[in-house]
Amino acid sequence: MDELVQRLSQGEHPVTVGGPKPSLEELQKRVGDMGYVFIKFTGTRGGTDLGVRVDKQATNLSQANFAQASGIAHIEGTLTLNYVKVRCVADIDLATLNGNGHLAVLEEVHL
Repeated sequence: MDELVQRLSQGEHPVTVGGPKPSLEELQKRVGDMGYVFIKFTGTRGGTDLGVRVDKQATNLSQANFAQASGIAHIEGTLTLNYVKVRCVADIDLATLNGNGHLAVLEEVHL
């Protein structure tokens, strides 16, 4: 299995909101309207910014207050990283846009 995928699927790792314009407003728009967010794993060399298709059923915003920039947004979604299908699971603190997350391996794509 890919070394990066293996490392990010073991334990929790520091994450932040990624993408071209990381902001609270952008995160809210992406989770709610677009269904596609960027989660950046900051503990890798240079950081690993992942584009994640949001799983609306698994994502939980009940503890998130975007208007007051407080609480935790639990975001889950899928992507393919280095030919491995994975689920990204992240808890983002809306006050700082930082949090913890990990990958769960779904299946390895064989070429």
